[in-house]
Amino acid sequence: MSAAIRTPLMIVGAGPTGLAAALFLSRRGVPVRIIDAATQPTSTSKALLVNPRSLEILGAYGVAARIIAEGYEVLGVTMHRAGREVASVDLQRELKSQLPIGLAQARTEALLTEALQAKGVQVERGVSLQALQQDEQQVTLTLQQVDGSTQTVQAPLVFGADGARSTVRQALGVDFAGSALPEPWQLWDLRLRTALDRQRAHIGFQPDGFLFQMHLQGGVWRVIGNGADPLAQLPGGGVPGEIIWQSQFHIAHRLADKFSVGRVALGGDAAHIHSPLGARGMNLGIEDAWVFADCAADAIAGKLERMQEYAELRLSVDRQVVHRVAALTRLMRGRPTALRWLRDSVIPAAIKLPVVRRQILQTVAGLDHPLQARL
Repeated sequence: MSAAIRTPLMIVGAGPTGLAAALFLSRRGVPVRIIDAATQPTSTSKALLVNPRSLEILGAYGVAARIIAEGYEVLGVTMHRAGREVASVDLQRELKSQLPIGLAQARTEALLTEALQAKGVQVERGVSLQALQQDEQQVTLTLQQVDGSTQTVQAPLVFGADGARSTVRQALGVDFAGSALPEPWQLWDLRLRTALDRQRAHIGFQPDGFLFQMHLQGGVWRVIGNGADPLAQLPGGGVPGEIIWQSQFHIAHRLADKFSVGRVALGGDAAHIHSPLGARGMNLGIEDAWVFADCAADAIAGKLERMQEYAELRLSVDRQVVHRVAALTRLMRGRPTALRWLRDSVIPAAIKLPVVRRQILQTVAGLDHPLQARL
């Protein structure tokens, strides 16, 4: 058996969390290697919104300016029921920060990749993690190339940003407890003829569920719903056209019970998943990456206790967000009937209360907690 190859800090997963971590570490002068099992970057998009907290974090790296230039400002959220508007939140008037930017996740990832390439770091695609072990000195990883060949490498630290089915998390034996909603949710990216404002997100309170609608670009909209036929109940009399992409998914709310074990840490979907309400998934992962980079730079310099500090910092923040989004989702989904009545009658009135509006604004903006890299 050949000797293991020494490699820089290893990042497993080249989604927005992994790419952001690699970028942040590179700027701190920490050499990184980033791998992803997929042979090509993603062409479809889960996340649609880059929130003000993420733009704040990415501001020093040139990425925020490019996101703002390429995307569009989201001015607010409008809620609809039975063909009429029942409530709205005006982000432009009430949010005292940069507005959220509407941009497909695939483009956000592309911009992060370009910034990383400018630092001399290339994503190694078609490389998957097969096994992981660690001792007090290093982490040993078995990697597999797309042709089936394997390689053993040793790294001082590892960041697992490899998604909800994380191989890193499974190798650590970390539990991913939580719950899932029973019904399937349907998703479309489609051309839509509608009178709805393209710079606002739209929520539909439907008799049999919930609908979310947001413009992507060029007349293409994202529609998500859990009802029997969401496209038949579009607010604003929308007329569906060509379907660009269609998918179906289940919503779960889960949190890793540990965010780090020794020299290995977890971030993004590998550490937490939740519904798309509030648009926090990708943004929360970028926060994880920012805090991890600060802690890992110190850990590389000999302060290994900073890996545990990362876990403590992020677990408390991410737990609160997951629980808050889970509660909001259960209320908004329109099931069972008792909750649907509560949603339809209480939410439009509650939105008018300053304390409720403030919570919604802070959640959407990602400003519902301080950004900390140290305890």
